[in-house]
Amino acid sequence: MADAAATMEFERLLAPVLERAYGVALRLTRDPSDAEDLVQDAALLAFRGFGTFERGTNFKAWFLRILTNAFISARRKKRPEDEAVSLDAPPSAFMQHEARRLVGETARPKYEAAGDVVREVMARLDAEQVVAAIDALPEEFRVVSVLYFLEDQPYQDIAETLGIPVGTVRSRLHRGRALLQQRLWTTAVDAGIVGGAA
Repeated sequence: MADAAATMEFERLLAPVLERAYGVALRLTRDPSDAEDLVQDAALLAFRGFGTFERGTNFKAWFLRILTNAFISARRKKRPEDEAVSLDAPPSAFMQHEARRLVGETARPKYEAAGDVVREVMARLDAEQVVAAIDALPEEFRVVSVLYFLEDQPYQDIAETLGIPVGTVRSRLHRGRALLQQRLWTTAVDAGIVGGAA
């Protein structure tokens, strides 16, 4: 059992990361109650394993690794089959492709180039729409996208957190970006920011 000094140290390190941890948990679980449960489970696991934490290293990264692994472990137990992901991947530059198609179909002078359309779409989408698009990604791509886009973690940290090779992180982010572009374009079409999709 941990002594009082270790308990106090753990609580001192944990308190400032709880809000960020809940945000990550909410992005992963997509449910406030499940997010709270995940943070509590991760806190208990971290407390039990606090003896393995190397003092002077990044506690937040260590805790988020535990939280992410707890999420993945719980999902594997609850759902043995993986979420189905279409093998018909959208092109990696989906927004550029759609923007070029739109420029070719319109005579609107403000759309002189596909890049103008993409810039306009991204400028007019708000943060909530982008986060919602990330939330809608299949789990395999959502996890790495949350850690990369929302938590600003580098590839190596994501690889260590998930226990996968850096190449796998890059591959999932590449596919996640492609799916994200498709969702953001659809959001922009639905919001009337651009014309219809293909």
